[in-house]
Amino acid sequence: LTKVGLVPISLQAKEGLALINGTHMMAAMAALELRSAHRVLDAALSAASMALDACRGSEVPLDPRIHDIRGQNGQRIVAERMRQLLHGSEIIPSHKDDDPRVQDPYCLRATPQVLGAAFDAIYWAHGMVECELGAVTDNPLVFPDEHGGGEILSGANFHGMPLAVTLDTLCIALCHVAGIAERRIFWVLSGHDSEIGVPVYLSSQPGLHSGLMIAQYTAAACCNEMQTLAVPASVANIPTSAGIEDYNSMGATSAHQLAASLRLCRDVVAIELLVMSHGLEHQRPLKSGEGVESIHEIIRATIPPLTDDRPPGPDIETVAAMIQRGDLCTWE
Repeated sequence: LTKVGLVPISLQAKEGLALINGTHMMAAMAALELRSAHRVLDAALSAASMALDACRGSEVPLDPRIHDIRGQNGQRIVAERMRQLLHGSEIIPSHKDDDPRVQDPYCLRATPQVLGAAFDAIYWAHGMVECELGAVTDNPLVFPDEHGGGEILSGANFHGMPLAVTLDTLCIALCHVAGIAERRIFWVLSGHDSEIGVPVYLSSQPGLHSGLMIAQYTAAACCNEMQTLAVPASVANIPTSAGIEDYNSMGATSAHQLAASLRLCRDVVAIELLVMSHGLEHQRPLKSGEGVESIHEIIRATIPPLTDDRPPGPDIETVAAMIQRGDLCTWE
């Protein structure tokens, strides 16, 4: 308190209980985690846009007519943002007329639909958490009247179910942000699509060097752990207080699961940014869009291109820290 110039509160009767009796802990955690979720989603949009050019994908699935006719707000916003990031790309027109591929895999083609759903979930959660931060969640509640009297009402505003369901939903949404990112990582490293024009595992010497193979292992492991964390804590009820508190939200567990999911999702998005930065360099001398290239430059200012094999861990941690600090944010 001294550091920020605040004086400790002098508590009166019942006020100590009021500070801890409601949803304060899970609401505080939710607010901090939402800030991180915005940054992770922003970085995921940059990574997905970079992936489109690194994989020599089609920009047709970003056409606004496709998204307007469905009407999903998040989907429209994601597609628009990806078009902005890819604006000015030299790679997209380079293979537009003679590309033998009819359609890209879902991980490239359905990015607006998948990340759009996550976008909607995060912004819905923002409203829920904002409401809860200003809410009275104590019990019982004292309602004074203008005559010096009042009523004491016993209710259940302390119940954390609104936040618990919100936080559980965010865990599910983040699962899909990471899951589709891992699929794009797999796709560019796999060598399945010869039209991409990159070596297997993006290795400088396939057969001798592993390239970024192990980075995909890490992404897969993170996604697997996130799948376990996406099991909603709020669906499990354990009665307490001799059965008087017989239906609990378990929202604190939801908050802890979300914090863990965010760390894992951040790592997966960091891996995609590393992999696609390397993949983009295999498309040179052609450049990607201005927004994508700016992200690429920020990454390369700190992390050199992969020539010989090196442990991927430090690079992943560096980019994950960039995401957490907001260094890669192009909009929030």
